[in-house]
Amino acid sequence: MGAYESILQKSHDRWYPLIEHPVQRALVNAVSQGVRFPLAPAGRRSGKTERFKRFLAKEALRLPGEKYFAAAPTRDQAKKIFWDDLKLFTFSGLHSKPPSETELKIFMPNGTEIHVIGLDKPQRIEGINWTGGGIDEVADVKSDSVEANIMPALNTVDPRRPEYRAWCWWLGVPDGLNHYYDMCQYAETAEDDLWKVYHWKSADILPPDVIEAARRIMSARQFAQEYEASFETASGRIYEEYSKDNYTTATIEPHEQLHWMHDQNYTPLSSAIGVIRDDNLYLLDEIVLTSAISEQSAKEFVEKYTDHSNKHVIIHGDPAGKAGEKHGHASDYTQIEGVLKANGWAFSNEVKRSAPPIKDRQNAVRAKIKTAAGGVSLFVNPETAKWCHKGLSTVQYLPGSTYQEDQRNDYQHITTAIGYMVESKWPVDEQLIITNIGRAN
Repeated sequence: MGAYESILQKSHDRWYPLIEHPVQRALVNAVSQGVRFPLAPAGRRSGKTERFKRFLAKEALRLPGEKYFAAAPTRDQAKKIFWDDLKLFTFSGLHSKPPSETELKIFMPNGTEIHVIGLDKPQRIEGINWTGGGIDEVADVKSDSVEANIMPALNTVDPRRPEYRAWCWWLGVPDGLNHYYDMCQYAETAEDDLWKVYHWKSADILPPDVIEAARRIMSARQFAQEYEASFETASGRIYEEYSKDNYTTATIEPHEQLHWMHDQNYTPLSSAIGVIRDDNLYLLDEIVLTSAISEQSAKEFVEKYTDHSNKHVIIHGDPAGKAGEKHGHASDYTQIEGVLKANGWAFSNEVKRSAPPIKDRQNAVRAKIKTAAGGVSLFVNPETAKWCHKGLSTVQYLPGSTYQEDQRNDYQHITTAIGYMVESKWPVDEQLIITNIGRAN
């Protein structure tokens, strides 16, 4: 097979058949029926982005001299979501003018262009007379950029065709009662034919075993949001499923492997100590110091566990503690490790190079507290780990936010420490191993 035939075959293969779904079919026909702003708050992995890519590619192949965009909250996200697939869908490998890998532009033989855009710099969408496009993960786009940058760009009138108005697909999974929720509410309640909601659940598309796998490892809130596309409220407690089901009277046994979890906040300097039993996390102790540094926390640790027979500890925590010169002292973990070595302890440092997204950390902890299927795999001794217990019981969102934690609650620091370990060892997205579902989209 020659190079031409190979490129043609790869692009042809990418146009595999999809599972038919009436709401998805209506979404594909929305623009032609006069819906300028179709919204698709649909379940994760259920085909909304796939439908948009194909629709955009067909429009670009069909119409000459147009300009389309495919956008996401950041440039890296946009490239990951759209770039390779759009090149295949448009047979770009056969074009006389190759795609620009630096500008993320596809140049069609008919003069049409497709721009892949990151909205972390929302001005990227301005200054072009767009024919149409779509924004994925729209719930994560900055709300002020929708009004200040995106809508003005879509409402820019091309003097060469003053009657034309650009269209935009708004795609994503609900994420609290934020601007995406407001847009969907407007579409459903206002008598405005330019806006319409197209909603379906992941279970409409994905096999039952995939849905059950998600239900087993996700919290009820995250499952409803991600796979049922339900707009969940984000007010009140972050870990609202934490209850008596998570309580234990267990204590640490001398032979057990200790896991020490850190949030390198200056005060209170908070760390949790736990063990793993049958893939369950038991939070059974803690060290919380006021106006302290990590060296003091380490001295407390070695004193507390002088008689512990297993002298190997695994360290988890805040990557910021690796930086050094924080509060005018050496790296937090260098201090900790120095004290451990001096007192005969071995250690493994499993602190990540960078902090996970806050929502990923929270969702991982929620899923250990209780999954949508009712599984509980995180336990706390309220007597020996009082701050862990109080934190999981009381930490709330920052008022007005769908994910930021209210740091006026001192117990927030220890739940953050717990989250660093849980997200590292039990990351929700990586646990959900889904095979052979690409063609189910």
